[in-house]
Amino acid sequence: MTLPGYDAASYPPFAVTVDLVVLTLRGDVLHVLLVERGADPWRGAWALPGGFVRPDEGLDAAAERELSEETGVRDVPGHLEQLASYGDPDRDPRMRVVSVAYLALAPDLPEPHAGSDAARAAWVPVTDAQRLPLAFDHARVLTDGLERARAKLEYSPLATAFCGPEFTVADLRRVYEAVWGRALDPRNFHRKVTGVPGLLVDTGRTRSEGRGRPATLYRLGDVTTLHPPITRD
Repeated sequence: MTLPGYDAASYPPFAVTVDLVVLTLRGDVLHVLLVERGADPWRGAWALPGGFVRPDEGLDAAAERELSEETGVRDVPGHLEQLASYGDPDRDPRMRVVSVAYLALAPDLPEPHAGSDAARAAWVPVTDAQRLPLAFDHARVLTDGLERARAKLEYSPLATAFCGPEFTVADLRRVYEAVWGRALDPRNFHRKVTGVPGLLVDTGRTRSEGRGRPATLYRLGDVTTLHPPITRD
């Protein structure tokens, strides 16, 4: 369709990309998915997976395609949401590029396999990734994604997705500790999570955890928002 009086060439061109902050727990340690860039710019540097949006696809489809092409990870079974948009004029030396970043949190994600223009793909502990000179403005994107993930644990039951169908309060506490990056007082945490209406349902079963008395096994209730929230303070 041609619009009378409209000339696309009179506007500066720019591209749209998607970048993904994909987080998972591996051995009770929070990891982020990174790729080593195999092409310029930033050849050889670590970066978040992502790439250019094609003219014929939507943002969600582009995010899923880039994740699959660069890392081999398909059909993330957990939480996926748009994180933020990044559009500083000099963020990409090739041209003006606006990026829409996504945040994904999921348990039990597979080992990645590099493809497309990625030389390598790997799960990297978040504490290590934050010390790397990431390509583009991906250090900022990663920081924003971590803060969003940590905040979601305060007001949503997302942490239970990293536990089995039945779990103890200690299992849940380890998820919070890994994502928040700090040790939590066991008694205070137990009081908080068991005090949130609808969050935990007692299964009537227990599991032995060391010398103490067996721990109660819970399952997730029907709550979608935590009232009161489980704050980091």
